[in-house]
Amino acid sequence: MNVAVITFPGSNCDQDCVRSVELAGGSARYVWHREVSLGDSDAVIVPGGFAHGDYLRPGAIARFSPIMDAVIDFGRGGGLVVGICNGFQVLCEAGLLPGALLRNRSLRFQSHDCFMRVERSDTPYTGDYRVGQVIGMPLSHADGNYYADPDTLAALEAEGRVVFRYCDADGAVTQDANPNGSLNNIAGIANARGNVLGMMPHPDRAIEAVLGSLDGLPLFTSLVGALARAEVA
Repeated sequence: MNVAVITFPGSNCDQDCVRSVELAGGSARYVWHREVSLGDSDAVIVPGGFAHGDYLRPGAIARFSPIMDAVIDFGRGGGLVVGICNGFQVLCEAGLLPGALLRNRSLRFQSHDCFMRVERSDTPYTGDYRVGQVIGMPLSHADGNYYADPDTLAALEAEGRVVFRYCDADGAVTQDANPNGSLNNIAGIANARGNVLGMMPHPDRAIEAVLGSLDGLPLFTSLVGALARAEVA
């Protein structure tokens, strides 16, 4: 199985994502943003960073990189796509996920650990978590404030497409536990089909004990496991 990690000018978490996939037992390769094909990739990760310097707004220029046509077709065709932090912003700009990531409520760059509650364990990315599990990992962004219009927000909730939600250490979803002002404390969502995931916190920075948390690794073992099952099927 091969996981494509898209690299834009300004990406700074692509190596972290490759390492995460390898620790989870899979293989990953870098795909430069100017390429036009994903080749034989079985999944795609759009990593964090500051693609194209976040000019205009985060993800706005990256969405038009040549590789993104292939990523959009792949995601719309049912392929597994994960966007982390800046990658989440890119996927929203590309129309693979609804809504937008606005400037943080504090109007400041936030870089610290946070807690999230796992809302679903039946996605290709959360099979190795438990529903209601509280996990901790870093976040690092200036524009992580998730917004969607009322109808879209209602659909996300009604269809169970909120995958991760900001919470405190005990799992309580409160405004004090919301680091950026995201509506409904949303930290990660999926598309209607469930094959595309976007999230603001960094599971790729929580994969080894030396980093302070192992809570991000199950996301990658879940992904690798889902790909392995698909190969058998």
